[in-house]
Amino acid sequence: MSELVQRASQQLTELVRGELRLAQAELKEKGRRYGKGGGLFGGAGVVGFLMLQALVATAIAALAVPLPVWAAALIVAAVLGVIAGVLALSGKKQVGRAAPPVPEQTIDSVKADVAEIKESAQR
Repeated sequence: MSELVQRASQQLTELVRGELRLAQAELKEKGRRYGKGGGLFGGAGVVGFLMLQALVATAIAALAVPLPVWAAALIVAAVLGVIAGVLALSGKKQVGRAAPPVPEQTIDSVKADVAEIKESAQR
């Protein structure tokens, strides 16, 4: 009987170790894929940024046909400045809504739970 228990224990240990090795190998492979995916996303971001720069240059060139180049560049810069300002104000508004960074609903819920427990304990 003790030999059976010992063998079962040994087999269980081997099974757990095998599962851990499998999990480690699987996570290592997934980590490599996440790394490659992150690198590809970064590359896409760089190329997208270059595309936006090309579009800005195209807009300046298109406006430079009827206007002087400096005026076309100034108009495009002003439009980009307005867009940046709107985005900044929207971001500030969203950050203001998130402040303070305290989980207020959770705190209120915990306080209610504590009050309920105290009330139940006094009965």
